[in-house]
Amino acid sequence: MRIDVVSLFVDFFRGPFDASLLGRARTEGLLDLRVHDLRDWARDRHRTVDDQPYGGGAGMVLKPEPFFDAVEQLYGSVEARPRTVLLTPRGRTLTQQLVEQLAAEPQLLLLCGRYEGIDERVHRALATDEVSVGDYVLAGGEAAACILVEAVTRLLPGVMGNATSGVDESFAAGLLEYPHYTRPASYRGMDVPAVLTSGDHAAVAAWRREQAVATTRQLRPDLFEAWRRSDGEGAG
Repeated sequence: MRIDVVSLFVDFFRGPFDASLLGRARTEGLLDLRVHDLRDWARDRHRTVDDQPYGGGAGMVLKPEPFFDAVEQLYGSVEARPRTVLLTPRGRTLTQQLVEQLAAEPQLLLLCGRYEGIDERVHRALATDEVSVGDYVLAGGEAAACILVEAVTRLLPGVMGNATSGVDESFAAGLLEYPHYTRPASYRGMDVPAVLTSGDHAAVAAWRREQAVATTRQLRPDLFEAWRRSDGEGAG
């Protein structure tokens, strides 16, 4: 998969994109990740990419021209661009379902905002998706882009050592993940549930399912209700 990221702060990505799964995926050729400096498409010698908002108000707004020029240089035309994600607080919340959709694409373009935001014409004419990582405001879209890239990259074939690692994870089936235990079997008076050491795989699977449901009901009642409504079994 190829992912292009357009940002004002390319140095922001050097650590996160070089470490752990992302770094290995890039080294092994599973992820072609390219970060582009928005100022490369500025049209003046000062490399200006922002201006005051029409109508007045505090802060600066990123201009449309650099974004359009970047898309046209990278892909030949606006029409030829891949699925284009604009990271913005007004976007739909990033979910595992959306991550799975994005991971199925051969190519993605991520646009990172800054300051007071991006000219509305970029939202309307370039973004195919507007995505938020939560109901809070960041200094810019770079941190959100890191989250999205990592979430997507984990689902690419060959990235995770165990191909089934993502199957039972939180949100994969609409539930939070079940509790995990490892050695020692007893620690400070807290014991590993006997079912996990029983060797009964069916019993372990049933326990994990029950725990996932109970954990979701306790910690994320909103998720639990959505799962209960959509799951054929229902839940008591």
